[in-house]
Amino acid sequence: MRQQLLYLWLAESALDTEVVAWAVYDGAKGGGPALPSSEAAGAFPYATGLEVIESGWRLLQAPQAGSPVGTTEPLLGELQFQFIFERWVAIGS
Repeated sequence: MRQQLLYLWLAESALDTEVVAWAVYDGAKGGGPALPSSEAAGAFPYATGLEVIESGWRLLQAPQAGSPVGTTEPLLGELQFQFIFERWVAIGS
């Protein structure tokens, strides 16, 4: 068994909001189910974090809900709403 990780950044802290960025890490080195590729335009197969769970990924980490204190203006820098998912895949026996 090998682990695959999926990092999603959503528009808000709720799982049913749109995906704004993503990254995948494949511990199976291609030996498991196909993963989305950033090289293909519009390749990400999930519109929301909820769709990721519905397709069988397990949620490992979710951001703390809430907004920054003391400002109503958008903050520049790191994307705020990061979710981490995993799935385990069997490869050759």
